[in-house]
Amino acid sequence: MGEMEEILKQWGSKEGIQFQSSEAEREFEERARRVADAIQLKVPDRVPIVPFAHFFPLHYAEVSLKEAMYDYNKAYTAWKKTYMDFKWDAVVPPFTSSARVFDILKSKLLFWPGHGISDTAMVYQFIEPGQKIKGQVQYEPMKPEEYDLFLDDPTDYILRVYLPKAFETLKPLSNLPPIHGVTHWYLEIVSSILATPNLDEVFQTLAEAAREANKFSRSFLGFIQEIKSLGFPILSLAFTHAPFDYIADFHRGTYGALTDIFRNPDKLLKACEKITPWMIQKGVIGAKLTGNPIVGIYLHKGIFLNVEQYKKFYWPSLKKVITALIEHDLIPYIYAEGDYTPYLEIIKDVPKGRLIYHIEKGIFKAKEILGDTACLLGGIPNSLLITGTPESVKEYCKKVIESVGEGGGFIMGTESPLHEAKIENVKAMTNATMEYGVYRK
Repeated sequence: MGEMEEILKQWGSKEGIQFQSSEAEREFEERARRVADAIQLKVPDRVPIVPFAHFFPLHYAEVSLKEAMYDYNKAYTAWKKTYMDFKWDAVVPPFTSSARVFDILKSKLLFWPGHGISDTAMVYQFIEPGQKIKGQVQYEPMKPEEYDLFLDDPTDYILRVYLPKAFETLKPLSNLPPIHGVTHWYLEIVSSILATPNLDEVFQTLAEAAREANKFSRSFLGFIQEIKSLGFPILSLAFTHAPFDYIADFHRGTYGALTDIFRNPDKLLKACEKITPWMIQKGVIGAKLTGNPIVGIYLHKGIFLNVEQYKKFYWPSLKKVITALIEHDLIPYIYAEGDYTPYLEIIKDVPKGRLIYHIEKGIFKAKEILGDTACLLGGIPNSLLITGTPESVKEYCKKVIESVGEGGGFIMGTESPLHEAKIENVKAMTNATMEYGVYRK
């Protein structure tokens, strides 16, 4: 396991960046050093500020989410304007995606503006397996009796069962024979695989979606290089999942996973165990491809479990993922969704100074329990930024800095992803961090 200082040098590396000015290069170095010190539980020159901007840049630049999902350059122009104006210390990359790809595949995994929700909506609506929309299940969850198929051959399950349910245009994949059952490739590739009804249409659809996805990817990578050249490090580019969440988010749904705790506990635990190496691999590969060692893990379903259930079903596999990422010289960025106060003592069992915990609720208690173990990110309630005044925001920021920021190891941010907020309040949060967050040495 490498030294954190060396790992964070990689994170803040200037290699390959063509800065647009000497000032931008200097600011990149200062911001990277500031964030790196906080991650290592050191005292930086100032409390770094890294809001989870999410769709706020669209609100700020007066670009609709629908526009951003179809016109990639509009989205990145909004993000660039926001960071150039607010001068935050690291970029949380845009969470917009390509509506064009969703259109081609006829995705059932979420609603987006103009598809299931209003054209003017500024958020996605994720759809869970088994969730009813207007009385109809959008797409079927994995059935309890399908655990065995998933455990025996997960790739076969995903190819022939999951993808046809999740994407309307991939339905013909359900007619494929089990690939593991093909024994005479010189015969069956013609007679039973390629002859699958409408399979040619699937290939044509996937080719069209791939071309559009490549356009989106190129535009995203172009934005990343440009925002770096303007002096802003990127917080994280790779991500993975808690194994329990992978099951609950994509296959069984929340209801199915929670009832499995009582009805199918052994199968649920086996599935989490099966998935754990994949989640490790996903984080490691993503970090290597992007060259960014910070790997996001967004925790979704843990807050629905009591402490004993969390200890048995959620934490063991998640801890294995966290530990393995650290052993691969990566830095987990753990986004603890909801009120994680009941679980703080549990998630404290990690290597000191090797990861970031983003705390949505209870940042003061988190400082008390986790402050000597992990860098904390968060602090400012979204509700305050939406309904408060600049004065109340400034006062709250001062309180957070004086308490949570004491002794370093803290990054100022929003409690949760920021969609809409009063622009003057976001400015007040930024200015208060710059004013009150300076450490006296």
